[in-house]
Amino acid sequence: MRFWIERLGQLVVLLREVVLSLREIHLTPRLTVVEIEKIGVRSLPVVLLTSLFIGMVSAVQTAYQIRDYVPLDYLGVGIAKAVMIELGPVITGLVVAGRSGAGIAAELGSMRVTEQIDALAVMGINPVRYLVLPRLLAGLISLPMLTILAEFTAIVASAFVAEAILRLPLTLFVQGIRLFFNPLDLMGGLLKSLVFGGVIALMGSFHGYYTEGGAAGVGRATTEAVVSSSVLILAMDYLLGTLIYG
Repeated sequence: MRFWIERLGQLVVLLREVVLSLREIHLTPRLTVVEIEKIGVRSLPVVLLTSLFIGMVSAVQTAYQIRDYVPLDYLGVGIAKAVMIELGPVITGLVVAGRSGAGIAAELGSMRVTEQIDALAVMGINPVRYLVLPRLLAGLISLPMLTILAEFTAIVASAFVAEAILRLPLTLFVQGIRLFFNPLDLMGGLLKSLVFGGVIALMGSFHGYYTEGGAAGVGRATTEAVVSSSVLILAMDYLLGTLIYG
């Protein structure tokens, strides 16, 4: 119990330092762009590949579930709503947590055990502003952009499977989406992705920043960053889903 209280206290302290470092946000644009390239651009191939298969399997399984109760003309709207509200933000968040969240924790953890973070403080550079704030901003910017691309890829892939395998004309697939499109579906999913991006960057930075125990500690911090990010993404998904759509 004491361990968890200490960890919670460290997280609160880090959040406080992040908020205070916002006064120096004008010093971070270049660092933020570098982190966007690491978190967003380098995650793009795996996110798009995952979304491709998510869209394809969604078409097949959704058709299987509704074909005895609902005309296949409504397949497109069912898939689009599921992708925009749930699958796009959550799957993208989990993929990026496994790829970039682990990378953030490993990078900062290595800097901590080799005393590079202490060296920054000695040189008069705020470590939180230099290391954590750019990664947090990059996560907040990258996740919504990745989610939009992931959702587009998944819907296009599902439309292809619907026409090629299920023999549903593309015009009917698109018509169902257009007739029942609700902007709240898209905006709610993007709000989720914004929060998920902050969670991934914060958890990766937190576990890396407070790493202890040399190389073994870096490995431990990496694992903890991925696990905590994934759990928080699912928990926040429920909370935000209840607030937005409940």
